[in-house]
Amino acid sequence: MKTSFALSLLMLFISQALFGQAMAPTQPTLMPIPFSKKGESSRDAFEEDELMRIAMTKVKEAFDNRGVNTIDFRAKLKQVNNNEFLEADQKSDIKDELIRLSGADIYIEVEANPNYSDEGNSVTILLSAYDAFSGESLANKVSTSPKFYTTSFEKLVEKAVDDKIEDFLNTLNQKFQNIRENGRTIVLTIGIGNDQSFDMDSEVGDDGDLLSDAIENFVSDHAFKGVYHLQGISTNKIIFDQVKVPLFGPDEKPYRVSRFAVDLRNYLKAFGFDAQRDINGQNMVITLVAI
Repeated sequence: MKTSFALSLLMLFISQALFGQAMAPTQPTLMPIPFSKKGESSRDAFEEDELMRIAMTKVKEAFDNRGVNTIDFRAKLKQVNNNEFLEADQKSDIKDELIRLSGADIYIEVEANPNYSDEGNSVTILLSAYDAFSGESLANKVSTSPKFYTTSFEKLVEKAVDDKIEDFLNTLNQKFQNIRENGRTIVLTIGIGNDQSFDMDSEVGDDGDLLSDAIENFVSDHAFKGVYHLQGISTNKIIFDQVKVPLFGPDEKPYRVSRFAVDLRNYLKAFGFDAQRDINGQNMVITLVAI
C-alpha cells in the first residue's frame, strides 16, 4: 500500500510539474491526429496505417497517464463521418472539420515510420503540436527507439514515445502558458463595402472622429492588455496585423474570437454601420455597410 501511495503521489507531482494542476479549469485539451501527406486525407492516413494507429494510441495513453485532458481522434472521426457535409460529396480534407468539432485547444500531429536494418528494427516518432485556433506551431519532437531484432512495433513505438514525451510536454506547457499570459494573435482587416458613400476618413460620432480613429480606439480598448499593431490605413481599408485576444474569458471559459467580432459590430452600429464578418482561423475580415 505504501508503495502504491508513493507512486500515486509521484504521478500527481509529475502531472502538476508538466502541465499545471491536473484539475485546473484552464488546462488545455489535446487531440492527437495522424500526420497526412499532401493529397492524403486524415481519415485515410488513420485507417490505412496500422503503425500510425498504434503510435496515436500510445501518445494518447502517455498524455492520459500524466493527467492531461485528451480527445479521442477515432470518436471524433465517427462524428464527422455522420455529419451532413460528408453526404454532400465534399472532397476536401476533413482535418479542419475534425479540429473544429473536437473543441481541442491543441492538436498533435503524430507521424510514425518503421526503420529496418541488419542491426535490428526501430521506429521513429515525430510529434508536432499546433494551436487549434491559429495553427501556430507550439512544440516539435523527434524520437527514435533503440534497435531490436523484433517485429513487435508496438513495443518499439512505446519506447520511442516514452523517451521524449516529458520533454515534449514541458515545451508545450511553456508555450501554452505564454499564450495564456500574453494572448493569442488575430489579424483584423476592416474594409468598406461596395457602392458605399462613406470611407475611413468620414467623420463619425458627436466628437467628429474619423472612422479609422474610432475603429482604432475600439481595438485599443478591447485588445488583450492593450496590445495591437496597426499595419496601415487607406481610404477604404484599415489593417491590424496583430491584435491580441485572451485565451480565456473572465469566467475562465475559452474565449472565442467571434465574441470580439460581436462587440465590434455592436460598437459600429452606434455610428450607423453594419459589420459583416468573415472569420477563418486567426484571420477576421469585417466589411462595413451603412445601415
